[in-house]
Amino acid sequence: MHHKRLLTGAACCIFPLFTQAAATTSLACPTSVPATSISLAAVPSGWTPYIDGPLYLSAAAPIDGAPERRGQLVPSGERKRKGKTTLSYRLDGRYPDGKWLQCSYGVHGEVTLSRRLDDSVSVCEFTYRKGSKAGQNEIDIDCR
Repeated sequence: MHHKRLLTGAACCIFPLFTQAAATTSLACPTSVPATSISLAAVPSGWTPYIDGPLYLSAAAPIDGAPERRGQLVPSGERKRKGKTTLSYRLDGRYPDGKWLQCSYGVHGEVTLSRRLDDSVSVCEFTYRKGSKAGQNEIDIDCR
């Protein structure tokens, strides 16, 4: 009897570790950067800036370190299915400056918003669908 109780006690302590390791982090990039948050400074004399509308989400990816490092990573896999493209990234190895999520806005990614990911994240998948605005993509992000 005592042996069985000991096994049950060990099992109760191990299983939470497994469920925690397999946990998925659902992240979402903001769909746009509002025009009211965009400003231009040091505009040449005689010119008046005007920002017509928001910048829409165009891309997302994990990066190695803070945005100013420009640590773009190459996807480890790509799947296309029913109008969707899924890019996979393996995040094994050392990331001394952290793993970050970068969201890009504008047709050519002129503006980015970034946030640090949990160090335990080892894989991320980004599923793209065309958005309703020019250059816009709807992106589902699954990191675990």
